[in-house]
Amino acid sequence: MRGAEGEHDPLYLQGIAYFNACEFFEAHEVWEELWKNTSGEPQLFYKGLIQAAVALHHFGNGNVRGARKVYGSSREYLRRYSPFFQGLDVDKFLSELEVCFAEIESSDEESCVNEIDPELIPGIWLDPPVELPSIETER
Repeated sequence: MRGAEGEHDPLYLQGIAYFNACEFFEAHEVWEELWKNTSGEPQLFYKGLIQAAVALHHFGNGNVRGARKVYGSSREYLRRYSPFFQGLDVDKFLSELEVCFAEIESSDEESCVNEIDPELIPGIWLDPPVELPSIETER
């Protein structure tokens, strides 16, 4: 959603800030609030972002089964908004998520991955660039 001056919803930006800080649970919480108060076209977009954050949270905690399941639903929601929505290059984001989740997606073994590779975690960068709000992190 955009405000009267064409700006992104502050909760959308706050969720992005948490996501980019790898605070996936917090990103999920913020976007869930936005999702609950949204109707129409962007609602499933936010749900896809929520699911991406939850998948990365599960992956980071070693819950491979949960990560795989929620990642799959995230992809399905976000694909509807390809190639570009609300300043996000959806195709690029999905490609980066695919690389991040490739090992657990291609294996039947739940123990195939012990931890998430921080180098493979995608970031969310909007076009045109937007200054993200300051957030408090636990790290």
